[in-house]
Amino acid sequence: MGRIRELVEYREMTASLVRRELRGKYKGSILGFLWTFINPLCQIVIYTVVFSMIMRSGLENFNIYMISGMIPWFFFSGSVLQGAGCIRAHANMVKKIYFPREVLPVVVTTFQFINMLLSFIFIIAVVIVEKGRFNPVAWGYLPLVMLTEYLLALGLALLVSACTVYFRDLEHITSVLLMAWVYLTPIFYSIETIPDYLLPIFCWNPMTPMIEMYHSIIYYAKPPETAALAQAALSAIAFLVLGSLVFGKLEENFAEEL
Repeated sequence: MGRIRELVEYREMTASLVRRELRGKYKGSILGFLWTFINPLCQIVIYTVVFSMIMRSGLENFNIYMISGMIPWFFFSGSVLQGAGCIRAHANMVKKIYFPREVLPVVVTTFQFINMLLSFIFIIAVVIVEKGRFNPVAWGYLPLVMLTEYLLALGLALLVSACTVYFRDLEHITSVLLMAWVYLTPIFYSIETIPDYLLPIFCWNPMTPMIEMYHSIIYYAKPPETAALAQAALSAIAFLVLGSLVFGKLEENFAEEL
């Protein structure tokens, strides 16, 4: 609780760093914040061509199914990958001034979360054009699902950011693991198509219930299942506690290791 109070006290610093990240990401770029939409749009077009025309998925309105999983995945993977190097990227700040070191993973995760919120403008536009309707009850669950994913992403960002200070190869290992992880998450295919003998692997994947809830709300226009919401919340809390404990244990020697 003391660490949480300290983070609250440094909220102005956190907000300032998030604003700096937002301004600096596309500084000098002609299109600026439009790249927030262009980057995921280009990847979505490529995946749509591959999975709807070449490797046919058989899902109706496949583009909606895919973007409802891909945009949240971009947030999660971006938070973990950028989080892995966030302490080392601010080595001078860590060594020279005092502040709660957890601020840095929080800044990374919040920055990626804002990008996801902006990308949801694109999702809403596609849903209106393709399906022409919303289920307000189902979409009412979206803030809760987003908050749950934020906590999961923050927990993993805390974990990998602390460990990377001591084991720098972890940043590259994390990148490779995320490339494999995306295909072990039901983003491009329905979970019903997974063979029974592989289902346990997918059930242990904390992103499976998360993506399934986004699919339920956006693609199927139904409220998420209670079991999926409970599983996702438990996973998020578990990783947040684990990440906080590991971070708190390792941060004492950050300055020396950097």
